[in-house]
Amino acid sequence: MPIEGLTTPVRENHRFDERSLERYLRDHMSGFCGPLTVSQFLSGQSNPTFLLESSVGRFVMRKKPSGEILQSAHQVEREYRIMTALASTDVPVPRTYLLCEDTSVIGTAFFVMDFVEGRIMTEPLLPSLTRDERAAVYDSMVHTMVRLHKVDFHAIGLGNYGRPQGYIARQVARWTKQYRASEIIPIPEMDKLIVWMESHIPKDDETTIAHGDFRLGNLILQPKEPRVIAVLDWELSTLGHPLADLAWNCLGYHYPADLADGFSFAGQDLKALGIPSEEQYLAAYCRYARRPDVKDFLFFVAFAFFRSAAIAQGIAMRAKIGTASAPDAAEHGDRAARGAHIGWTIAQKL
Repeated sequence: MPIEGLTTPVRENHRFDERSLERYLRDHMSGFCGPLTVSQFLSGQSNPTFLLESSVGRFVMRKKPSGEILQSAHQVEREYRIMTALASTDVPVPRTYLLCEDTSVIGTAFFVMDFVEGRIMTEPLLPSLTRDERAAVYDSMVHTMVRLHKVDFHAIGLGNYGRPQGYIARQVARWTKQYRASEIIPIPEMDKLIVWMESHIPKDDETTIAHGDFRLGNLILQPKEPRVIAVLDWELSTLGHPLADLAWNCLGYHYPADLADGFSFAGQDLKALGIPSEEQYLAAYCRYARRPDVKDFLFFVAFAFFRSAAIAQGIAMRAKIGTASAPDAAEHGDRAARGAHIGWTIAQKL
């Protein structure tokens, strides 16, 4: 049965053989037994995500989308690997059960993990919480990010999860390629931003596990307490620069006030709301990470908007060809142009 407001019956373009999945889980997942009921989560723009309900409990399945996909995208295998590895650390992740790369089962690779009972809040202003609860959520979020960045990735078997140097240069090249592969309408600011990024990469390099999409909407909060109990959506994770995660997490401080989806902090009385200012948030990160500063931070903000524009363009392309995972994917063409414009505006200040 769909969870009210979170799931829907499986959408037409994401249907698969549910009975084949049930047989596979019964044969390969310890303790599993049917009958199996499947519904689809409304959220998630890249890898379709499904709620699996059975007589032994609820689980979540992430799979690759069907049809033609961009090269190097939708790597559910990497999601499964890093979440499984992080289970031995203090970074909160759902328990993973199995990875299936046999496309004869449901048509694509997929993995199954725990369904974590909790709250997912996508609006950064957290309107349903009290002032103290908002402050606690933001403190828990930044602390969780630091815990990830402090993980010894060699010790948990992720030494080859990415290359240890040159993350930003590789990311600029990767997302430029992805953007060009999904370009629908030319965005002049994106063309300028790409050239600027290539010539302004900071010399200082650091390597940690980078989540790649660390934001409030990818965190599960404890049902009654304002603290993070699980980090989701590891598709973009790799070995990378920690400030790329931090800047991505801070985009709300740089969105203009008229951004329609409510992700902007512009014009808000953050002190009254209990939400830290960007300066306070960065200070908290430095305090937990025991680092003196966040050098070149605005570069990483411009880089974050560059990435957001490339990702949004890819979602818009998937909507065009019919493989998009979420119903609002077509709107992302406009978001790509908006992200490129903001990123270019920031770049011109440096």
